[in-house]
Amino acid sequence: MLLTEEQSMIQNMARQYVREKITPFSADWDRNKTFPVEALKGLAELGFYGMLVPEEWDGCEIGYFSAALVLEEIAVGDAACATIISVTNSVGCIPILKFGSNQQKETFLKPLAAGKRLAAFCLTEPHAGSDASDLRTKAVKDGNQYCINGVKQFITSGKNADVALVFAVTNPDAGKKGISAFIVPTNTAGYQVSNIENKMGQNASDTVQINFDNCIIPEGNLLGKEGEGYKIALSGLEGGRIGIAAQSVGIGRAALEASIQYAQERESFGKAIYKHQAISFKIASMATQLDAARLLVHRAAKLKDAGLACLKEASMAKLFASEAAEKICSEAIQIFGGYGYLNDFPVERYYRDVKICQIYEGTSEIQRLVISREIMQS
Repeated sequence: MLLTEEQSMIQNMARQYVREKITPFSADWDRNKTFPVEALKGLAELGFYGMLVPEEWDGCEIGYFSAALVLEEIAVGDAACATIISVTNSVGCIPILKFGSNQQKETFLKPLAAGKRLAAFCLTEPHAGSDASDLRTKAVKDGNQYCINGVKQFITSGKNADVALVFAVTNPDAGKKGISAFIVPTNTAGYQVSNIENKMGQNASDTVQINFDNCIIPEGNLLGKEGEGYKIALSGLEGGRIGIAAQSVGIGRAALEASIQYAQERESFGKAIYKHQAISFKIASMATQLDAARLLVHRAAKLKDAGLACLKEASMAKLFASEAAEKICSEAIQIFGGYGYLNDFPVERYYRDVKICQIYEGTSEIQRLVISREIMQS
């Protein structure tokens, strides 16, 4: 897809920064489980924390298409960084932008969009993953404040974030309409990181369990109205899925580029292995899958920028891109042979990093459910 001059400039700016400040360090971050504070500061200075937020709230509002370009570039260098940036943009800033009061935007959105703060999204619970309506965390109003109690699971940036969007039941008898959303500064008493998960991949991004133990916040931190929490949680689905799809493309691209380089350098039976049809055909299929995934991402992002409904297209992009990227990363290991199984080479990390893309922001099974439902209802 052809890019405008501005889009090319944004892409090149992201690519250059990633090559200098992220790619050389990503293996060490993964190995040591290092949260990339300095690299994130640089991404914040480039405006990549507020890519979907208007300038009046200290964002740069480059749109979903350009944001997808940026997330792909970041993911090429480090998938964990892309996850952190995607979360703070799509499910951190957007709910406050759409449903927050002017005071909430001034207090919370501006610092997030400017890159001075980082966001976490606290929806999933230990017993409920795909069923976002089955929540047990409760928020009880007492005068002019709320008291939150409960447990949240698999929270990206839960340890390092400054602001958390928390979803809790305020009316147990109302089902989905009894869920409300709250903005909780993570330095609030009762916000407790109870466990940091040991993961297969993306180790530079912290994924944690949060325990809310009599966590008291003022009623002014209620996002939207009571009972709107489920709607608020779902409002960022399209953008979030576009972001993870773009991330998947980036990880797949990193694996493809590494495979091409290795196939040109490695020799077997007297010639570079890319000259063997078994390898060249793998690379041809990997490149084709990658381009198809990218085009699906770009289509969904274009529709989103145009203000059109694109739940089906975003789900298609997320489904295809995440599954294609996993196949590409698996084939990359095959091309590297035994070396691909070693952490001396990056492709084993790419494979570990990419697998989660089929799970978070809606599993592949949920994407198929959404796509089929949208088709049958159209």
